[in-house]
Amino acid sequence: MVFSKVLTKCAVTCVTAMCAVALAHADPLADTQLGPLTRAHVPRIALDDDVYQTTTGLNEQIIRVPVDAAGTVTLETTIYKPDGAGPFPMIVFNHGKIPGDPRTQERSDPLPFAREFVRRGYVVVAPNRQGFGHSGGTYQQDGCDVERNGIGQAGDVAATIDFMSKQPYVDATHIVVAGTSHGGLATMAYGPEAAPGVRALINFSGGLRQDACADWQGNLTRAFGAYGEKTKVPSLWLYGDNDSVWTAPLVAGMYAAYSAHGASAKMVDFGNYKNDAHRLVGDRDGVQIWWPAVEAFLARAGMPTGVQYRVSDPSLPKASGFAAVDAVDSVPFVDEAGRNGYRNFLHQYPSRAFAVSDTGAWSWAEGGDDPMSVAIANCQKQSSARCRLYAVDNSVVWGSGSSQTADSSSAGSADGRPAIASRN
Repeated sequence: MVFSKVLTKCAVTCVTAMCAVALAHADPLADTQLGPLTRAHVPRIALDDDVYQTTTGLNEQIIRVPVDAAGTVTLETTIYKPDGAGPFPMIVFNHGKIPGDPRTQERSDPLPFAREFVRRGYVVVAPNRQGFGHSGGTYQQDGCDVERNGIGQAGDVAATIDFMSKQPYVDATHIVVAGTSHGGLATMAYGPEAAPGVRALINFSGGLRQDACADWQGNLTRAFGAYGEKTKVPSLWLYGDNDSVWTAPLVAGMYAAYSAHGASAKMVDFGNYKNDAHRLVGDRDGVQIWWPAVEAFLARAGMPTGVQYRVSDPSLPKASGFAAVDAVDSVPFVDEAGRNGYRNFLHQYPSRAFAVSDTGAWSWAEGGDDPMSVAIANCQKQSSARCRLYAVDNSVVWGSGSSQTADSSSAGSADGRPAIASRN
């Protein structure tokens, strides 16, 4: 199998891991297929300041990764890494695709995912593939040929791994490749040509939906079958029951086709997640669902899993006692439309945040990595006065002294935007 791109004619519809308003409680992992994997014991480092190496953050850096030797096409790539010189094990995260023009897609910035792996001493690499965002090149749909589409996407994964493996802070003998939605397809398509140091593949709700193509489900299933026939690297598949993109029979068919030729693969059905299982990996709340299975799988693959660095999640402001969270009439400055917006906010699934300004502008956000920052940023777009947090999760924080601390420059990413609503 050779990574290449051949354009044919056929309308195509693609999807990504988009989050939406959450209405249902996340169910725990429900997996009957993993067997001993789910029972693998992975020791954790004790919570002791003397054990952890301190890191001030994720050391985020944006670089350009060359696709060809001449460097005429480069990929906009985000790197997160622990403090220090390394070498560190590496995990590459492959993004999904929003509907429409991939040029309008934001830079891949999978913060919940990156934070969990930097804690464990990994370099996390998140490339935007060709034609996405500010990367060079052009996105090739390859018509209705899903197998070829995946192989083309995998070429960018291969170029990223080849470039990053040469960096002095990367341990090229300990590499994992992961991806969500369209990035999950790219991850599995990369398997047959995986570099020698790649020890594991992780597929979060992977695939490519092409509603305009005849028998798109069959095309997708056969593509996974072709990848599995030639892949020697073990893989972990994570899919949920209430996925807005894939039905349970289709997922079962894809998995069966992939493993039919003896490929080493394990499936995790994690049940329902909020209102859409497809948003799992883009949500900070989703980490508690996917990490236990990923941890056990990586341990079996000889990859490190213990916490080594202290990396903080976004800090939550303290409850102020200003009012009960469900006291709609207590929200300051807003008109009746704002009060209706707040009522809507109360129906959202934590993590959630509601922001307001002295001029009556308001916004709420739910899910993603940091809904506090997103709520403030969207409120601020409509107000000359400073927007502040009124409520976070199940608490009113207005007047707490920390209700203005969220970073209003932050926004959601194409790998998991929070659901938002604002005064227009």
